[in-house]
Amino acid sequence: MHWVFPAGEAVTNLWNGAYSTSGQAVTVTSESYNGALGAGAATAFGLTASASGTGTAPGSVTCTAS
Repeated sequence: MHWVFPAGEAVTNLWNGAYSTSGQAVTVTSESYNGALGAGAATAFGLTASASGTGTAPGSVTCTAS
């Protein structure tokens, strides 16, 4: 999953996944325990983020299966 936060926003904690950042761009990848799911199975991740000033939602979120 990939998105770009508006300036001044950042991930502060994420669970059920690993994240990396490049500038304001955030990429979330699966962990070893949820990276290979069977047909019809699902997983989810959650996060907390911080913002300086008024926070706004990212313009778009992209999800790709691998």
